[in-house]
Order: sequence, then structure tokens, then C-alpha cells
Amino acid sequence: MSEDRRLDVLRAIVEDYVATREPVGSRALTERHALGVSPATIRNDMAALEDAGLIVQPHTSAGRVPTDLGYRVFVNRLSGVKPLSAAEKRAIGTLLEQAVDLDDVIDRAVRLLAQLTQQVAVVQYPSLRRSALRHVELVPVGARHLLVVIITTTGRVEQRTLELREDVDEAVVARLRVRLNVAAAGLRLPDLDVALDALADEFAADGSALARAVVAVVGETLAQEREERVVVAGASHLARSAGADFPHTIGPVLEALEEQVVLLRLLSEMAEDTAGVAVRIGRETQHEGLAETSIVTSGYGAEGGVAVLGSVGPLRMDYPGTMSAVRAVARYLTRILAG
Repeated sequence: MSEDRRLDVLRAIVEDYVATREPVGSRALTERHALGVSPATIRNDMAALEDAGLIVQPHTSAGRVPTDLGYRVFVNRLSGVKPLSAAEKRAIGTLLEQAVDLDDVIDRAVRLLAQLTQQVAVVQYPSLRRSALRHVELVPVGARHLLVVIITTTGRVEQRTLELREDVDEAVVARLRVRLNVAAAGLRLPDLDVALDALADEFAADGSALARAVVAVVGETLAQEREERVVVAGASHLARSAGADFPHTIGPVLEALEEQVVLLRLLSEMAEDTAGVAVRIGRETQHEGLAETSIVTSGYGAEGGVAVLGSVGPLRMDYPGTMSAVRAVARYLTRILAG
């Protein structure tokens, strides 16, 4: 029972410190929480939590604040995902469903997440290398030009224009369009080469050159090394947390957020941590500039594994609320991109 009670005291300290930004004392815990024990027992529990490295006294005669380890125990054992309100869910769905293309979807998602959490939001762009082919459209443009539109399962649209040596045969184009989508739609990049090569061999001499040209441009487009990148929004929220939450300076945090390589590494590593919501606290980020922050992430896209989005904020963050917002936006993004 004492272990459970001490965890209840830890939960109360975390919740109060997140809400007030002030160190939490035993008297405040007694007044605000129905812990069912005397103030003396609460003081003993706080002393035990301090000995265990879960809370610390920042100043003499002050209350206690959670440590990185205290937040970790809170996240692992005590916190739940706070449900979003019906209005918040409707707002997420409405905003994302109004997007006109992939760039617009990502822009809306990162701004929405920053607004929901009042923290920094980061959204990784879906990568062609991790997506599958959804559809290829072939559109004759003039007598000797063919527009090839490539649509992936992540919602990315790539367009290429082929200049042909002979006039476009629309019958061959129509047959190639059907065969291309039957043979290759749904396949990921590693499986496309064989399917595309076999398709080119199906066409007789009259359509062979066109088929090989289209197959080549589709293969080259999907095989291109795309620069991985993330979009960041809400950095101004950090300024409101300066002082109490960042006792040194927010400069190193801002510098780290500007380093795309740092963010991509973290997002990729956290995507491997769990199939759901992942949390790294303080020095768990393994980056000095982010040592006073926590990061909450979730994968989105096909099977949740195409790309990652997340929220970056101070250690003193609303973990249940942030986890809920990150998970909700990831789910809506997955739904929107699945079309």
C-alpha cells in the first residue's frame, strides 16, 4: 500500500507542478488532493520519493519538483491518454480534410498540433522510399508529349513529361495505363523493378518504345533519393516557458530545433521505440540542447510507419494531453493520406 500511496503522491506533485509552475509542498498536497493520509505521512512519502530520485527540492524551505526520472515514472505508470473533446476532434477532422494537397496537409497538421499542445510541433514529410505506388495516370499533351502523374500511398504526387519521337497512340496509352496500374499499384519500391520490367516486355513493337519510356520514368521517379525533411511550427510557445522551465536559456533548444538532422534522427529512433506514442524525457533525447525538453511522437501513414510527427515542450508539460493530441493528429493524418 505504501508504494501505491507514494505513486499517488508523485502523481499529485507532477500534476500540481505542471499546473502551477511552483514547487509543491506537503500542505498544498493535503489541501488539493484527497490522499487519505495525514500531512506527516505525506512528508514521509515525499522524503522517500526524494531518496529514490523522483523529486527534488530546488531551494531550501521550498517544495519539491519532479526530476526526469519522476516524469518517466509518471508517464510509464501513472498517466493515461487524456481524451480529446468532441469539438477538438471535429476541428482536427475539418481542418485536415479541407487540405488540397500533401504540402497543405502537412502545413495544416503542424500548425494544428502546435495550437492543441501550445508547444513546438514537428511533422516529418512522408518519404517516397517508404511508400507504395497507388496509381499512375497517363495524359497525352499535344501530339508528342505525355504527362505521367505518379500518386503514392502517402499522398505524394509527382509529375513528369515525356517527349516522344512519334505521335502519341492513344489506344496504346489507354492499354498501358490499365496494365501499369494492374501490375504495379500497391507495390513498394523494392518490388517495383521486376513488375515494371515484365510490363515493358508485354508490348509489341508498336508500343514497346512508349511502354519502356513510361516504365523508366516511373521507376526513376520512385527510386530517387528524396531529401528527408521536417516542418516545425510553434517555436514562439517556448518563449512563454522561458525562465521557470528553461532556467539557463531557450537558445540551445531553438538551435537544436533548427537542425533538421537532429530532429530526423530523434524522430526515426522514436518511431522504432513503439508502434504507438513514444516519449523521451530530458537527457533521454541524447542531445545537450534538448536536455530540458520532452518529446512526444507517433507514427502516421500506412500501418503508422511512413513518417513521424511530434510535440516538443518543457519537462513540465501536460503529458496526458500532449500524448492525446499527438496520437489524434497522427490518426487523422493517416486517414486523410489513405484517401
